[in-house]
Amino acid sequence: MIEANKVSLRYADNTLALNEVDVKINPGELVFITGPSGSGKTSLLKLLMGMEYPTAGTLKVLGQPMKKGRSGKISRIRRKIGPVFQEFKLIEGRTALENVYIGMRFLGMSPRKMKEYATTALDRVGLAHKKLSPVEKLSWGEAQRVAIARAVARKPHLILADEPTGNLDHDNAVKILELLKSFRSDQTAVIITTHATHLIEDEKDATFLYVNKGSVSIERRGKE
Repeated sequence: MIEANKVSLRYADNTLALNEVDVKINPGELVFITGPSGSGKTSLLKLLMGMEYPTAGTLKVLGQPMKKGRSGKISRIRRKIGPVFQEFKLIEGRTALENVYIGMRFLGMSPRKMKEYATTALDRVGLAHKKLSPVEKLSWGEAQRVAIARAVARKPHLILADEPTGNLDHDNAVKILELLKSFRSDQTAVIITTHATHLIEDEKDATFLYVNKGSVSIERRGKE
């Protein structure tokens, strides 16, 4: 699913964000990426999304080499990825349901099918009763769930969540992590960056990527 071999990322200002990262992530894995602020966690997610390209080494995501000059193929790969970033980027003036199925408009689905998938996703995140509510009238936590529904409605092979517990109290943070983990399946991997290591320290079946100064170390717990 994901294969990184000696991957480095250096930004235009010469900042070395990641340095010779080697990692392999299989379908169905639950992966937590942890590390100090500025250590390279978000940079790693950007590489996986094709928002940045490695400046050294090779990276494949869902079988596709992630490098410059392959933007068309990478765009198709993105359709199989469900991102949940810190900025939800919901469209005000639109309902929760509209915000979810707008995220599927490039997938070639019929409007009926998009609405069906969006409705199912909102039900899955516990917001069926708010599907016709304008997003600006939702609470912060509800808006986050709309963003998660938008990411998973397309039934992606890979879910990427960047600091999804950052603005939540303990109980709601646990609920969001459990919700994201529930989308893991035999074919769908879930990758979560988080500072909240106290919430995940007891995970028994997960892969941990510890990022520090651009280097990555790996710990696998449970099944290989």
